[in-house]
This record gives sequence, structure tokens and C-alpha cells, in this order.
Amino acid sequence: MTRKVIRWAAVCMLVLFALMAAAQEKEQYLDIEKVQVKPEKRAEFDALSKKMTEANRRNGGDTWLTMESLYGEGNVITFVSERSSFGDVEKGMNAFDSAMTKAYGADQAKKIEADWNACTSSIQSELRLRRWDLSSNIPKDAAGLAKMVGLSRYLRTTRVKVRPGRGDDFEASLKEVKEVREKSAPQNIMLVSQVVAGEEGTVYYISTLEPTMGDYDKLTLAKKFLSGDQYQKLMKTNAELVESGYTTIHHFLPEVSNAPEQVAAASPEFWTPKPVVAAKKSPANNAAKKEPK
Repeated sequence: MTRKVIRWAAVCMLVLFALMAAAQEKEQYLDIEKVQVKPEKRAEFDALSKKMTEANRRNGGDTWLTMESLYGEGNVITFVSERSSFGDVEKGMNAFDSAMTKAYGADQAKKIEADWNACTSSIQSELRLRRWDLSSNIPKDAAGLAKMVGLSRYLRTTRVKVRPGRGDDFEASLKEVKEVREKSAPQNIMLVSQVVAGEEGTVYYISTLEPTMGDYDKLTLAKKFLSGDQYQKLMKTNAELVESGYTTIHHFLPEVSNAPEQVAAASPEFWTPKPVVAAKKSPANNAAKKEPK
């Protein structure tokens, strides 16, 4: 009887792990909007973004996380939404429009969006496919990923543009490094996505999320977990395959984010802060001010 129970438990665990792996391999997209804000319009842009965020929070609208570049081009704001499919992209856009209309009415909603656009000098939209097969040490399920994102405050990402026709070779190199990293540096979580619309050429984003800037000091560099020969091979491969690379660091802006429920639940005090209410002046203080000198 005991053996049967043990065998049954083992089967259940195998099924569970298979389901988790299948869920992680499911296609997922990142819907990106990068905005260059006019410096003289930044205050107005922020105020309008807060209106849009509040409308979506109150009316079941779209969800997204907002980041600002700390290292990279200044006044660049990036909005990121997770999508499960191309159809989900359209669903998100419709949810956003519906929430804005419910909050402000059709005419006022259009005006807010027009004023918001007028605060920008450029807008670039991208759709990226999450590449779970190239990512390293990723959480085992969607809940784990949401918790990791929810506890993060910074994102460091490297945009890699690969030379034409060399995408397969670049991915093979990433997989080799991934295999060693997962054995030698399991604490280093690396997320990889690939642009499928919105940019020219073959472009990948390699990203790391951390709660503090200091946590980036704790990451194990490739030079440390790869052997000398492996590292030299990686450098030679990158020189041959990579056309350009550009690393930026962003920090999240919770006041203009409408985080998904699981992400917000990981750190509600950060993602859903209570509005600051100005302290009322006490009658005693008012009376003191009115007393003649």
C-alpha cells in the first residue's frame, strides 16, 4: 500500500512539473511603448499619465508597468503590458479606451490623449516575444514571475542587434551560456525577449530585474562562471554575430502604472500607494496667526 502511495505521489509530481513547464513555455508577448517626453512638457505629461492610470484602475481597464530611464537617454518613459497573444493586444487597447470613456466621456478622453501626445517628441511601439528557451533561472510558474516583478524596482536591459542571417548562431551561443549559468550561478535570473514587430532587423533584449541598485553588484559575471576557454569563445562569437549592443537601466514609476493584480499583490504599498492628503491646519494654529502682534 505504501509503495502504491509513493508511486502515485511520484506520478503526480511528474505531472505537476510537466504542467508547470508547459505553462512557462506558453507564448507570451511584451507590448512596449517607448515615449520621448519634451523636457518642458514633463510636468504636464506626468499629470495626464496619472489621469489615464486612475481611469484604468477605477474602470477595469488595461494593465501595464511604467519605467523611466536612469541610465540612457533622458526623459524616456516606457510602458510595458503582458499579452498572451496578438488578439490579447487588441483586447488591451479596447479595455484602455473603454476605461477612459467611462471615466471622462468620449470627447474629454480624446482630448486627454491628444494633449498627452502633444507632450512627446517621439513614440515607438514594439511587440516582443518572451524567449523562455533562452532565459536563465526563471521562476517555475506565472505566480513566481509576477512576485519577482512585483518586488523589483529596477530593470537593466541590453538591446542586442544581431547581424543579418546570424540569429540562429546567436541563439545557440545564448543557450550554451544559459546551461552553464543555471549550473554555476542559479541566483542570476536573466530574461530574454525578441522583437517581432516595431524594429528593423533581428533584435533581442536581455534583462535583469532587481529590488535595489546594489543587487546588481551581487550578480555573477559571465567571466566568473565560464571557464577561460568558454569566455574567450563567447567574446569571439559576440564580435562575429552582434552588430550593436546598448545597455540601459530603468526604475519603475508606480504612480503611473496599473500593475496586474498578482504583481501588485507582491508589494501593494509600492504599486498601489494611498494618495497623500494634505494635513489640515488646527484651529489653534489659525487663531494664533490671527492674534495681533
